[in-house]
Amino acid sequence: MQGSQYTVGDVMTPTVVALARGAMFKEIVRTMEEWGVSAMPVLDGRGRVLGVVSEADLLRKEEQREDDPDLPGGPPRPVAGAGSAKARAVTAEELMNTPAVTVHPAATLGRAARLMAGHGVKRLPVVGDDGVLVGIVSRSDLLKVFLRDDEDIAADVRRQIVAAGFLTDSVGVAAREGVVTLTGRLPDASLIPLVIRLARSVDGVVDVRCDLTGPRRRPLLEPDLAGEQPPGAAGTGTGPET
Repeated sequence: MQGSQYTVGDVMTPTVVALARGAMFKEIVRTMEEWGVSAMPVLDGRGRVLGVVSEADLLRKEEQREDDPDLPGGPPRPVAGAGSAKARAVTAEELMNTPAVTVHPAATLGRAARLMAGHGVKRLPVVGDDGVLVGIVSRSDLLKVFLRDDEDIAADVRRQIVAAGFLTDSVGVAAREGVVTLTGRLPDASLIPLVIRLARSVDGVVDVRCDLTGPRRRPLLEPDLAGEQPPGAAGTGTGPET
């Protein structure tokens, strides 16, 4: 990937284990065990995402199980609570959470991270404009940008700075373990926060250390010395003639 802004499409896993809406409970458990996944999207006949089934959905059946059944001959204890429907579910369509929280492959990693945090999920199905599944992105996928080479990170920071109109010799950029250090002198000190933001916007940057300074100040003359004449200098006044 070239440039400073990675997208979901750059880091997602294109091979996805998915379910048909009619997949049965035990089939779902076996598939999760076989592929080592904890959630799977449910697709319609066209490959569009209908919902997601997770281990938490399957565990509803255990949560609602009667550990102390009533005596024989008595009526069964009713299954109550918000998970009662999931506890009775036997197919992917009945178990899935819908609508699914999805993300577009062109979305930024920041957008994907905010979706995961906001909805409390660990992975997102990636869908195209037509809603068809094209991949899946997980938390660990989003962290891949922090494995970038320091030289690549520094080069991207420089490109960002140049694109914003700064001269390449105005700002020095170095990166070590993802921590970017900015050095140099700018014509206006008020521009320093902007340069820091540009550096932070580059994917893979862990932190930014700023050693930038503003323009040099000219020394000011003391007010009482500003009008003094050096020794021996001729006066310019119009005093009385002698």
